[in-house]
Amino acid sequence: MLRIHFGELDSENYIYNPDAFFDNTYEDDWMMDPVTVDMVRDIDGSEVKGPRLIDSPFLGPIPTERLSGGVKTLILMKHDPDHVFNASACGDNCAGWILKLGRESDLLIRLGYLMDFGNDPFEIEIDNLGVVVHDKRELYETVLENELL
Repeated sequence: MLRIHFGELDSENYIYNPDAFFDNTYEDDWMMDPVTVDMVRDIDGSEVKGPRLIDSPFLGPIPTERLSGGVKTLILMKHDPDHVFNASACGDNCAGWILKLGRESDLLIRLGYLMDFGNDPFEIEIDNLGVVVHDKRELYETVLENELL
């Protein structure tokens, strides 16, 4: 299940800057994973050619470290379950992937804003409260009423 901690998070396994963390910790096999390939194609519009080579329609051939911060954070969420990542590094275009990853395994992330998870029903636990919400309106109301942001 996807769990979101809103606001500040004080935890030893919390990664505030997933972009820099990714650059120093990613593993080659992560990049060749079919889910990673799909995320890079969807979020950055780029093709993974190898573990250290990305074909960007905007920049041409680039190293993996030049991927967007959002897709790097998604890759970390998928492949590094030992850390909690600051999903504020992601835009709303990553929301569908975050929901998908949360349906596939337990995933705790931190957010400092109200991400738009779309209009379809979902299940998200608000970590600060231990409350499960089921749609965008319920999520927004709960976060705002409890002054989590």
